[in-house]
Amino acid sequence: MTSDTQSIDVAAVSRWLEDHLPGFAGPLEVTKFQAGQSNPTFLLATPGHNYVLRRKPPGVLLKSAHAVDREYRVQKALAGSAVPVAKMHLLCEDESVIGSMFYVMDHVPGRNFGDPTLPELEPSDRAAVMAEMNRVLAALHDVDIEAVGLADYGPPGNYFERQVGRWSKQYRASETEPLADMDRLMQRLADNVPRDDGQRSLVHGDYRIDNMIFDATGTECRAVLDWELSTIGHPFADLAAVIMQWQMPVGPEGRGLAGVDRAAHGLPSDAEFIAAYCQRRGLSGIDNFGYYLAFCFFRMAAIIQGVLKRALDGNASNPEHGKRLGQYVPVFARHGLEALDGGR
Repeated sequence: MTSDTQSIDVAAVSRWLEDHLPGFAGPLEVTKFQAGQSNPTFLLATPGHNYVLRRKPPGVLLKSAHAVDREYRVQKALAGSAVPVAKMHLLCEDESVIGSMFYVMDHVPGRNFGDPTLPELEPSDRAAVMAEMNRVLAALHDVDIEAVGLADYGPPGNYFERQVGRWSKQYRASETEPLADMDRLMQRLADNVPRDDGQRSLVHGDYRIDNMIFDATGTECRAVLDWELSTIGHPFADLAAVIMQWQMPVGPEGRGLAGVDRAAHGLPSDAEFIAAYCQRRGLSGIDNFGYYLAFCFFRMAAIIQGVLKRALDGNASNPEHGKRLGQYVPVFARHGLEALDGGR
């Protein structure tokens, strides 16, 4: 058993898979993916097949965080739907195997785009990738949660009221220094929650292009990854999260589209992406979008504050990256306030 987030006990994993996964045959080689800040993720390579293992990090964790069992459940439920996901194999809840809960899924080969400017593609393919991103998002929100067995995957009630409360508590639990903009943002979001309009769908919770695998040579999405924050909630939170990401600076840290001439690059404007989504879902438009956008900035600030706290405590998957991410907490808080004030 190991508490190291950078490695796992390969022999223990191999023994467990031999006992539980039909068709598994070693020898097993394990490589850690650098992506997957929250739940350490590993490629499991064998001569005949490649798998991926995602585990809870070791150490003291915030309540309800790092829910790999929920990730496993939602992706298993979506098998065969219009939302592409990796094939789920096994969930191991026995923490004695490697020190924390984990699940094993198929490795999905293909391309992962870390930069939404898509510099490696021609403009026509950029447009096609973004259209596919839009299609999958609309398909996700049209999933019949009763039919796939996920009606109880999230509690009832006003999603935004619930989420603002949850992430405010998470932020306070991982707060490392006072930040007036976050205090103001949390209060204003709590005071101005939109009325419940009855929309209740599966939401991904961290929907962005770098959480998707695309065909190795084409523009079709092969799998949506990183379902840790998924729940039953309001679909506009996912849509606003895409727009929020695009407000960030270009580059490996911000991973945004700020300042990019999108038309020249074959990329959609915010308004075009929102309009295409609404058309796919039969909506006439979206009122009060600034609130949904502000909520996404707030939630991301709370998430990266948690990453920063884990980095400072020595429990992060990639501590140095976690510390760099932590510098964005005040940036996200400021953008959230601007969105509420109609800054975009």
